[in-house]
Amino acid sequence: MKLFGLADCNNFYCSCERVFRPNLMNKPVIVLSNNDGCVVARSEESKRLGIKMGIPFYQIRDTVEKDGVAVFSSNYNLYGDMSRRVMSLLSSFFPKIDVYSIDEAFIDLSEVEDMEYLLDISHKAVRSIYKGIGIPISLGIAPTKTLAKMASVFAKKHKGYKGVCVIDTDEKRMKALKMFPVGDVWGIGRKHSKKLEYNNIKTAWDLTQKSERWVRQEMSITGLRTWKELQGECCIENENVTYKKSICTSRSFPAQGLNRIEDVEEAVANFAAMCSKKLREQNTVCQSIIVFAYTNRFRDDTPHNYIHDIINLEVPTNDIKEIVSKAVKALKRNWNTSKTCSYYYKKAGVIACNITAATAVQGSLFDDIDREKQSVLSKIVDDINNRNGRDTVRVAIQGYNDSWQIKNEYISKQYTTNINDILVVKA
Repeated sequence: MKLFGLADCNNFYCSCERVFRPNLMNKPVIVLSNNDGCVVARSEESKRLGIKMGIPFYQIRDTVEKDGVAVFSSNYNLYGDMSRRVMSLLSSFFPKIDVYSIDEAFIDLSEVEDMEYLLDISHKAVRSIYKGIGIPISLGIAPTKTLAKMASVFAKKHKGYKGVCVIDTDEKRMKALKMFPVGDVWGIGRKHSKKLEYNNIKTAWDLTQKSERWVRQEMSITGLRTWKELQGECCIENENVTYKKSICTSRSFPAQGLNRIEDVEEAVANFAAMCSKKLREQNTVCQSIIVFAYTNRFRDDTPHNYIHDIINLEVPTNDIKEIVSKAVKALKRNWNTSKTCSYYYKKAGVIACNITAATAVQGSLFDDIDREKQSVLSKIVDDINNRNGRDTVRVAIQGYNDSWQIKNEYISKQYTTNINDILVVKA
């Protein structure tokens, strides 16, 4: 029998901050996006205050001050390390895990036949992760991944489940479907959600009552797959959760922007390095790279310009030196050299495109790069950076200039990745 689990860290970013600030337990906490722009994570207490996901920070400053909301800038070094710890401990209880995102992992439980044992080990995993790492998790178990994700939501919302909700009978499935808003179903996007609402389909149960023909016509093959999953028919295996087809790393620059090529190329070098790292993490390579930079189109008092260049690679790669070098050369090639006009670039980025599995690369007879040596070097650099913190070893052109760095006024310390930020317990 097919059986899946979905482990979901509760309010993950906020929970990570609370681990090292226990005084914030049961108090409202929010985490802001890059450049402290808008809210990307909320504790339950913040949700009850009416703080919406994605709301610009400046719109809720009064609420933050009045209700004593703790505010943090995004600290992805911390969140990434805490995620690795959670997944590592989770895998000690369940060998077959498939990390889906920074705070979620699917678990293949098909070989477990004893439901009583499964429930017991699941509760132990939830308790151990909270006790050992400080991160509360919710575990949903069901015959399909879509239902498992639904079950994890119930596990989070209702304390009676003690962190684990199991949907293992048709009776439980139908009850869950009738209680679950259709717009919250995994795989139902904003476009389909509006269409379903227009057709008076409000719950997951309402959707399952539609005919297969109607779903196929109105929601395409993806919607049909979700419909079948809600019926208890497994359609999403592990191999269906694939790598990203493109990877973009970009950032808006502070103040009016950057007008020195040295600053912009350093930023682009760092964006390219991040793309190469993400490629290696999912064991993929890219065939082409896009480099872009543009001025603030909303300002009329400064001249406008747009840089956009595509670099096609002879051999697909994920090597940091090669990708950074190509990206920087593209920027220089498109940079305005006129002394009479200085553009202030507000945003820049790098996109890795035409991504394929690293194992499916066909080499070139005319390739003069030692790919095997390149791969070994990249692995060594990644290992060093994973142990000692991101960019401990970096390409020289990445530099250490902070003129392009994001605004992070409320950033917390690197408690787990920087030895200088380790908490000291006083007797």
